[in-house]
Amino acid sequence: QAQLVESGGGSVQTGGSLRLSCVAAGDAASAYCMAWFRQAPGKEREGVAYKTKLGTTNYASSVKGRFTISRDNVKNTLSLQMNTLSPADTAMYYCAASRSVDFCSLQGTTFAFWGQGTQVTVSS
Repeated sequence: QAQLVESGGGSVQTGGSLRLSCVAAGDAASAYCMAWFRQAPGKEREGVAYKTKLGTTNYASSVKGRFTISRDNVKNTLSLQMNTLSPADTAMYYCAASRSVDFCSLQGTTFAFWGQGTQVTVSS
């Protein structure tokens, strides 16, 4: 079965909140670098945030101050708390993990593991 499984997507009004979760298994569960990406129809895939196993985080400028990424190394889960949502946040959100052991970047890292995606829709 899939090594990354996302959940928590749904529909919410502007200003609302959602919390996405990703359960990791196998090699993905111990990955140094885990991240959330999103892709809207007709647009390029965008890195949203990442968090390393040691706790280092990084966010896209468009979500700083609104989104918070977290991971539980015991439960092997990655979460994304999304607040103050706007229609611009509407996209399919994907959980990803890298085989890299000491490097993490939303642009420079190869993510070998991907979840199936969970849809987030924000209405006006």
